[in-house]
Formats: sequence, C-alpha cells, structure tokens
Amino acid sequence: MASRPHTPPLPRLLKAAAVTALAVGAAHLVLSDTLRFALVGEASAALGSPTGYGTAQVFTTALLNTALVMPLVLWAGMRLGGERRTGAMVLVGTTAWIVTVWNGIDALDDSFGAVLPLRSLALVVGVTALASLLRRRPAPAPVGAPSPAPRIPSAPAAPSAPIRPGNVSETTPAS
Repeated sequence: MASRPHTPPLPRLLKAAAVTALAVGAAHLVLSDTLRFALVGEASAALGSPTGYGTAQVFTTALLNTALVMPLVLWAGMRLGGERRTGAMVLVGTTAWIVTVWNGIDALDDSFGAVLPLRSLALVVGVTALASLLRRRPAPAPVGAPSPAPRIPSAPAAPSAPIRPGNVSETTPAS
C-alpha cells in the first residue's frame, strides 16, 4: 500500500487550529460542568441535604475527565481530518491544557459559568496547532535488515524495433 503524501503545512495548521479549538471547548465544558456538581454538592451539604458525592471526589473527577477528553478529541479530530502522525500535537496539546487548567482552576472553582482566561485558551490553541507541524520521520532501517524489494519497471507492450537473431540471449524470449 503506497503511503499518502504529507499535507502541506498551512492546511495542516488550519485543521489543527480548528480541531484544537473544538477540543478546548469540549474539555472546558466537561471541566466546568463537573465542577458545577462540586459547587452544588457543597451548597446542598451546607443546607443539610448532601448529594452523595464529596467535593474532593467531584473535583478529582473533573480534572481527570478534562485531561482525558483533550487528547481523545485532538487525536480523533485530526484522524477524521485525514492526518497521520499526530503524536506530537496530542502530547503538546494535552500538556498545555493541563498547565492552563492548573493555573486557572481557582477562577472556575469559585463560581458558576466561569471561563478560563481567553488569552490562556488562545495560547493553548496556538501552541497545539504549531505542534501539529512536528512530524516524526520513519526510523531508518537497521544496518543488517533487508531492504525493501526494488521496483522492477514493466517492459514495454511492444518493442519499437524487431529483435535481430544475433542479439537474442538465453533469457530473451524468441520471436
């Protein structure tokens, strides 16, 4: 099976920016909605009617869910976009997302409907889209490994000149 040629850098960068924006939105939605459960749990516990989930349990679940959503959406989005070799993008995007959440979680944890700082979100999108341009090249074959079979060109359908009897060898079919 022949490998497809690489996508030029600009279309790949635009695809990566769109996919990353979608992934940031999905991960932010999961994070803020799950943190909302923590706030509701705190309020209901204060009123004497606990919901059954502890605040620490919901907070940990929120962080884990958002850390899992980001790489999944990045990888699936780029694969659906026809791109291969997305490992660097997924790794950089997930790391940038976790660092952004780590630095801005206090703003989300204290109120309903809060959003992480837009500059941080734009930075995550930009850095992740740029990381999509990093592609690992296939590793060269080891020294002792057999090389792939050489391509043998096909013979022309009809020779342009007749074969003379003196030029016929044992491997040439007789005319």
